[in-house]
Amino acid sequence: MAVLLGGCAQIVPQGTAPARPAAQLPPTPPASIPPLATTASFAGVTSGPPVAGLGMSLADAGAALASFRESCPKLLRRTDASGLTSQEDWRPSCSAASTWDPGRAPEFFSAHFETAQVADGKSFATGYFEPEIRGSRVKLPGYDTPVYAMPPELVRGWPDDVPEAERTGRPPLGRYDASGKFVQFYERAEIEDGALANRGLEIGWVADPVEFFFLQIQGSGRLIAPDGTVTRIGYAGQNGREYAGIGGIMRERGLLGEGPGKYAGSMQGIMQYIRGNPEAGRDLMRENKSWVFFRILNGDGPLGALEVPVRRESSVAADPKFVPLGAPVWLQMDHGEANGLWIAQDTGGAIKGANRFDTFWGAGEDARQIAGGMSARGRALILVPKGTVQRFSGQ
Repeated sequence: MAVLLGGCAQIVPQGTAPARPAAQLPPTPPASIPPLATTASFAGVTSGPPVAGLGMSLADAGAALASFRESCPKLLRRTDASGLTSQEDWRPSCSAASTWDPGRAPEFFSAHFETAQVADGKSFATGYFEPEIRGSRVKLPGYDTPVYAMPPELVRGWPDDVPEAERTGRPPLGRYDASGKFVQFYERAEIEDGALANRGLEIGWVADPVEFFFLQIQGSGRLIAPDGTVTRIGYAGQNGREYAGIGGIMRERGLLGEGPGKYAGSMQGIMQYIRGNPEAGRDLMRENKSWVFFRILNGDGPLGALEVPVRRESSVAADPKFVPLGAPVWLQMDHGEANGLWIAQDTGGAIKGANRFDTFWGAGEDARQIAGGMSARGRALILVPKGTVQRFSGQ
């Protein structure tokens, strides 16, 4: 939801989830972050308190153990972009997790992990959820907003104005026009105006374009048809165009805050503004040129970037350059709902940098309320296989 809120003011969650107790972490001196730090290993890694002293509850540890176990097949095959671990580092804990008694879940984490603080450990966490909106696989009266699959012409290539010597890394997303020139792909306004219409790319139709806009930000969701049929859709790709956090835009324009003419800096407040100002709201959404394409999901889900199901109050999105995907993460925040043990199983367009997280809250109205108001600050620790921190600190 940080993508949505764009740094808006902290809002107290309105959901019903109880605060998750977590032990207070001892103060540590701020770490010096190199200006160009691009991974955890360059940002600086120091030892944190013992895992056994964190005070994790049985329920919290048990849910995290189940998610960690689901992550292991992917974790053992991935290259850790953070530079913290290797695949072999995870083999002992993954082997033990496969048969570990859930009734002794806290002991699992204290037996196999140590805590690592990346940079100064100061953390910011938001929330996301799986929206449920009115939608159908077939077009029905009143269901006029299309849900598109990935267009086949959306590819990566180099524009002519990028010299050969500068063509490093992954080429940008775009398309080839009729003359064979590589150009940017259609932006949100062009797609809404019909740039992809009537080509058979529609995998569904939704009734409310505002709800669909926020579903695109979340990256997955459920379409609920009039007959009660549920279709789960998940992220398939993006058009490669610029993302703009509309919450940040509203804040710059003085629309968020307290008092007359102001709106709450939460998803609920932003939606209130858009619905109350239809034309200005549509123009605001179009300032976000990014468009998300979807695929139908069958079976368990939704799936995170690790390609395993994300679970309510157990899964968290993180920047894989600073947290190994699949690793446990301990949060001690000023919003009790976010406290405790999470497993890094997802990523996000705005979830960038050290100690930046997006907590997952599942589906339903309470998930919507909690995620929409989550803006928490505190400290974070990464749980890594024992012996990891010593390689960086010489301790």
